[in-house]
Amino acid sequence: MSTSDLDKSIQYIKGVGPKRAQTLARLGIHTVKDLLYCFPRTYQDRSRVEKISDLKDGTTAMVKGIVINIKSFRTRGWKSIFEASIGDGTSMLQVKWFNRPYQSEIFQVDDHVFLYGKVSLYKQTLQMVNPEYEIASEEDGQGKSVGILPVYPLTEEMRQVSFRKLVKTVVDEHYNKVEEIFTDDIISKQKFVPVTLAIKNIHFPDSLDSLEESKRRLKYEEFFLFETAMALRKRGIKEVSGYKFRIGQNVENHIYKLFPFKLTESQQKVISEIHEDMCSERPMNRLLQGDVGSGKTAVAVYALLAAVANGFQTAFMAPTEILAEQHYRTLSLMLEQAKVEILLLTGGAKAKIRKENIERIKQGEIDLVIGTHALIQQDVEFKKLGLIVIDEQHKFGVMQRTRLRQKGHKQQPDVLVMTATPIPRSLSLTVFGDLDISTIDELPPGRTPVVTYRVPAKKENDAYGFIRKEIDKGRQAFVVYPLVDESEKLDLKSATVEAESLRDEVFTGLNVGLLHGQMKSEMKDLIMTDFINHKYDILVSTIVIEVGIDVPNATVMAIEHAERFGLAQLHQLRGRIGRSSHQSYCLLFGTPKSIESRQRIKTMLETNDGFKIAEEDLRLRGPGEFFGTRQHGLPEFKIGDIINDYALLKMARDDAFELVKEGYKSKSSKKQMLLKKITESFKGKLDLINTG
Repeated sequence: MSTSDLDKSIQYIKGVGPKRAQTLARLGIHTVKDLLYCFPRTYQDRSRVEKISDLKDGTTAMVKGIVINIKSFRTRGWKSIFEASIGDGTSMLQVKWFNRPYQSEIFQVDDHVFLYGKVSLYKQTLQMVNPEYEIASEEDGQGKSVGILPVYPLTEEMRQVSFRKLVKTVVDEHYNKVEEIFTDDIISKQKFVPVTLAIKNIHFPDSLDSLEESKRRLKYEEFFLFETAMALRKRGIKEVSGYKFRIGQNVENHIYKLFPFKLTESQQKVISEIHEDMCSERPMNRLLQGDVGSGKTAVAVYALLAAVANGFQTAFMAPTEILAEQHYRTLSLMLEQAKVEILLLTGGAKAKIRKENIERIKQGEIDLVIGTHALIQQDVEFKKLGLIVIDEQHKFGVMQRTRLRQKGHKQQPDVLVMTATPIPRSLSLTVFGDLDISTIDELPPGRTPVVTYRVPAKKENDAYGFIRKEIDKGRQAFVVYPLVDESEKLDLKSATVEAESLRDEVFTGLNVGLLHGQMKSEMKDLIMTDFINHKYDILVSTIVIEVGIDVPNATVMAIEHAERFGLAQLHQLRGRIGRSSHQSYCLLFGTPKSIESRQRIKTMLETNDGFKIAEEDLRLRGPGEFFGTRQHGLPEFKIGDIINDYALLKMARDDAFELVKEGYKSKSSKKQMLLKKITESFKGKLDLINTG
């Protein structure tokens, strides 16, 4: 293979030049190889030429005919129109182009033409407006535009026709120079076409079957390269020396005595997996996923106490001060009888107290540090950090998690990351591909599933009456709004305004509190504590209560403008209730107008299963939006779709992990070369690919 040919600047391809090269660069195309791997986003099937008499209004079609007559004219608004009448012996078709006066120089009467476009009915006459066209060759009446034509993801600066022509030139000259990376056994096992044919047919397929074969091959290749990098990263983490903890029966008995409840079978299973990790010489790198209220914190306590019993310090990082403080209160209460020194470290601490706390951590006086991002500040040092627990891991960026891990000294601390947002299958193979995954898939006994209702505008007063009845039973309620204050741009209710209205007009005689993210930490803590202690019957809030707040007596979650919230947010909010044996209710107010918002509400009404909800959320929003704007490490696959191509992704992962497992022992030079090449291509990037 001539690698230099594929690495050649696109500028030197015939018909490109410096100016056009700049336009291509904005599309991410710098070399010949870049162009070969710029895959079409869709295709136009022009392989079938329709008779004009068979055309139907609203369809897109390919026709071939003879130019019967042509004319150019201007409208009163000085818009130029070029019009042609096309016949094919079965009927006539009127074709129009607006503001293209040069068309009159291209079309001549009696020309044979191919036309591709949308058919419409105008004054009982079939027509096409601004269709793509091609004058057929005089020799055989054939056209280059017949077949399955690629449509590329371009900008306005580049037209499909000219780009297609450039790709055709490059593909014809260079497709056979692309290197086959796969070993013969993979090609044979998966029944793949050679990569050269795949590249040729992904751009200009000779049939729909060959197109599908090429897509399958190139999607797999993309997945395979990434998954091999994941396998190498996982191998790299496991090769680092970690701490080997001793967790005997005596230690376990002491830990279990501290739990005021019986663990579920699912919790026991996950603890068994964590026990095995911690007793290994390799560092634990495990993701614990479980629906809201499934008891992940209890499992984390097992790991924390096991590490402390071995003489190590532990760190527990939460995304918000409210959640960190709640964990501090919960664990302080749970560990009252244990000889564990616990410290809360947040950004809101006064300078003098913070300095003293940091010194105590450095000297090893503290066994368990619970905190927020404050834990990863440069001046925070541990004497002997053995275990890190990260709660709601998706709220943290990659580098934040990496910096906390680096607080360990000679050896790598064990890491347990937790999420109440279940990981869809495809993401567990990509973004979290280097992690071992544990799942708590059952709720503690006595929990009753939350009942969810949609509340249309005409039923709002009935819903408020229902909330009052729950409060009369001694229960409490959340009422959540999307905004803190009123907005001139958005016609939405806000928490601050509606809190007054609810207090003075709707729930007169009841205690209504207000909580939102713009309040100072001390005020937020006070209000939340007062609500937990039942000083408020109703807490009006924003999304700030989405994560981790635990009020067992609250049985109603009313969400105003529910259509404005994401599916994961709605599920998290619903998870704030249903934490006792009392029946709980989620009320979704609002008027969903878009297809997506209606589907979100429909999903909430149909299921309480967080895993099904996560899959649907990913499908509706796509991977990028699923993670929001935070750095998540999901690669930009050019052709593969992790949602729709899950089976192929799983297949590629299995083969990639097998290659890494066997490749270093294998005598196959091709396997060795493939591993070396992938390692080099991802060098320096593996730490940034995902969980950090």
